[in-house]
Amino acid sequence: MDNASPAPSPSSQLHVVLGAGQIGPRVAELLLARGHRVRLVQRTRRAPERPGLTSVCGDITDLAFAEEATRGASVVYDCMNPPYHLWPTQLLPIARGAVHGASKAGAKLVALDCLYMYGVPDGPMREGSPRRPCSKKGALRVDLEEMRLGAQRRGDVRVAIGRASDFFGANVPLSAWGERFYTRALAGKAVECMGDPDMPHSYTYVEDVARDLVTLGEREEAMGHVWHLPTAPAESTRALARRLGRALGVEVKVARLPRLVLRAVGLFSPFVREAVEMAYQWDVPYVIDDTRFRETFGVSATPVERQVADVAAWARNRYELAAPSAAPGIPARAR
Repeated sequence: MDNASPAPSPSSQLHVVLGAGQIGPRVAELLLARGHRVRLVQRTRRAPERPGLTSVCGDITDLAFAEEATRGASVVYDCMNPPYHLWPTQLLPIARGAVHGASKAGAKLVALDCLYMYGVPDGPMREGSPRRPCSKKGALRVDLEEMRLGAQRRGDVRVAIGRASDFFGANVPLSAWGERFYTRALAGKAVECMGDPDMPHSYTYVEDVARDLVTLGEREEAMGHVWHLPTAPAESTRALARRLGRALGVEVKVARLPRLVLRAVGLFSPFVREAVEMAYQWDVPYVIDDTRFRETFGVSATPVERQVADVAAWARNRYELAAPSAAPGIPARAR
């Protein structure tokens, strides 16, 4: 938290953030900056505490723990997402714990979601697009939506669901823009795309994801609905990778990763084995329509030029790179 952020007052609301992965801590920081008290809940280790922020750890599928972890909350943010290979056994029980905790606390529930339930799109994906999953994980996401909205219809809890596309941003190790992207790009090797790198593909900026989940938690009219979170206009993976490369002063080459290679790697990696069925997202235009959110809340995605500049600044510090040289495409390492 920035030193200039206001200290939470004794009367500030308690917001509970479930999940300390790529999005949860960002949500927590924004809430702290707004003067709220925040409780960060994660499975295996407690986050460092400081004024306004407390941390607990435990298994949210244990409904007694879920109830205790969310006690006193005005808003609960479900940012949890188990590894792909654990979805069949953990995805619904984890989300059920969040619903139970928010219900018992009388809190609003804001849940982060993805786009898998739509299957192969035949146009821009909107909140009302048909649920036509073409993967096991997509089918699970349909069940997850029904479980959450069913609780809303029964009056058990007020729920808002925010859906994002694949993440883009700084420090997103579980995305296409994680450690492997930088190690390959900075070594002069081609970065990998799971499908056609020239297909339009929506990438949602992680800082916007956190901001927009907080917006849903603040607005009563958000409850009971699915919302597509603001996302910059889709461009190809190759184009976005080259943007980032120019900002870093390196030439980024992008290559399609053949399905046979993915399947071979999947023999040894549970994550890759499960990721193969999602590769269709890069074989067709994969575009999210965020009109409803923008028009309702007056919030748009961060311009992609700003996204890239901020990510490049983070990467230069993380990988000890100097500012780009005047000559494009030349690596500019500081050492």
